[in-house]
Amino acid sequence: MNYSINWDLDTFFKGGSHSPEFADHLKETEQKLLRFSEYINTWNVKSEDGDKDIILHIIEQFASTGARLRQAGAFVGCLEAQDTTDVKARELRGRITGFSAEFSSALNQFDQKLAQLDEQFFQSILRDEVLSQLRYVLEERRERVLDKLSLKEETLINQLSIDGYHGWEEMYDVLVSSVKVPFEGKELSVGQASNKFSDPDRIVRENVFRAWEKAWGEKAELFASTLNHLAGFRLNVYNQRKWDSVLKEPLDYNRMTGETLNSMWQAISDQKEPLVRYLNRKAELLGVDQLSWYDLDAPLSETGEVKSYQEGAEFITKQFGKFGKKLASFTQKAFEESWIEAEDRDNKAPGGFCTGFPQSSQSRIFMTYSGTPSNVSTLAHELGHAFHSYVLKDSHYLNRGYAMNVAETASTFAELIVSDAAVREADSEEERLALLEEKVQRSVALLMNIHARFIFETNFYEERKQGVVSAARLSELMEQAQQEAYGGGLAEYHPLFWASKLHFFITDVPFYNFPYTFGFLFSLGIYKKAVEEGESFEEKYIALLKDTGSMKVEDLAKKHLDADLTQREFWDDAVSMCVKDIEEFLSLTDAKVK
Repeated sequence: MNYSINWDLDTFFKGGSHSPEFADHLKETEQKLLRFSEYINTWNVKSEDGDKDIILHIIEQFASTGARLRQAGAFVGCLEAQDTTDVKARELRGRITGFSAEFSSALNQFDQKLAQLDEQFFQSILRDEVLSQLRYVLEERRERVLDKLSLKEETLINQLSIDGYHGWEEMYDVLVSSVKVPFEGKELSVGQASNKFSDPDRIVRENVFRAWEKAWGEKAELFASTLNHLAGFRLNVYNQRKWDSVLKEPLDYNRMTGETLNSMWQAISDQKEPLVRYLNRKAELLGVDQLSWYDLDAPLSETGEVKSYQEGAEFITKQFGKFGKKLASFTQKAFEESWIEAEDRDNKAPGGFCTGFPQSSQSRIFMTYSGTPSNVSTLAHELGHAFHSYVLKDSHYLNRGYAMNVAETASTFAELIVSDAAVREADSEEERLALLEEKVQRSVALLMNIHARFIFETNFYEERKQGVVSAARLSELMEQAQQEAYGGGLAEYHPLFWASKLHFFITDVPFYNFPYTFGFLFSLGIYKKAVEEGESFEEKYIALLKDTGSMKVEDLAKKHLDADLTQREFWDDAVSMCVKDIEEFLSLTDAKVK
């Protein structure tokens, strides 16, 4: 069948941002939120048998209310992405943000009361059939609340965050929707303009880059103000909680230790030299002394195959089928039921994402597809996210809350299946080289670009503690971080990257960077086992994914991979797999530069 390049949102609510069905959904959600909050408020903790029944009821309401709220948030997120001019969708986002803050306040109260339970009584009720499967998340909630302020103070923070924290993320989205990149007499959206960075003509890439920098630079002061206020709010909250590290929240959120993070970055930093050699070789192949930022995604030839959306979808489904029947069957379902928005058109948001609709046990994928190998990889990546959610659909709602680092594992694993297959099945040496370079480019992105983001954000927060950081200084910090992360391998960098990258402005997940690198390298370890074991590995892979919402990553790796993530060995092995691709690329291109 011919697959639609537009997603189907009517399955959830007909009528888009003006949907009467969605309006009713929001009203009912608001009422459930009110009842949920009131019920928790009336709970008088006694550490007696009656408390177990109360907890069971709260958890049931937690699951149903949380699912309704996420369904609403996903729907509005899709509306905003498909049309950045949809003013009504932005209004709805504000309302949902308010609901989320109320829900968070209610959960804070629940956590506070969980912490009041006598330890012996708490452990005794965890033997209950329902509560026993939620042991990890319930113990985690009890532990985390001890690191926070009083219920009254945390509730106040949540209420103030609607306009004082999440509001700044919404402001960023509004500003981005107004950014247009002039090119050849047209005004491109940022999503359309970003696709030009893979154009084979260097003049086109450079001209788009100049226009891109100018477009973002014209609003740099507004972006700087937004980023400073967002960071300032976060730092003030950390200060009140007496948290001495800006990494505490992201590490806790990602259920990992600082030892694991440090080991990962050390392994990467010690193996940057091969990556720099790749950058230098690519510069030779392009006939320039040194690459500039706008050359990073440049194709090495014009022989790279362009796949139609239909062809890309069929290729992905075929390759997933070689890994396992369940992944392939799921992917077929996603294409046939129009889960994906892929059309290349005006007024779409930049980038790509996958969002879940828990009440419907479905996902929706957003991207702008133009037929490049990178587009095919992105599509596979987002389908990996969707499959992760799909295998968890029968798990208890509280056990589906996996963190970003393991979320990026599933997506990158799916991407690896497709990119490796593309290299193997290349029709010519030129095409094979182009596709191999696509893989190496991903390593550059995850081991250099993401590293630059981490360095920038770490340094920015240290300076923000002393006061507001100017737009000019933000650009300086960004360029310094890029120079360090890329090992001085570029002639020109992207100082305004801090303004153009949405990830720095996301409030739900602080330090929206290192989880990508973690997921990439972690997935390489999983992929190695998949290659060794063949189709029989799919069930083991699914078992790993099912544990991602109820286990620390160090325990997850130990259980399913017999690996110690706090030590260098695992990370060194993973990075060496990237180096192997680079060495092959250098070998294939030796003759071209002699």
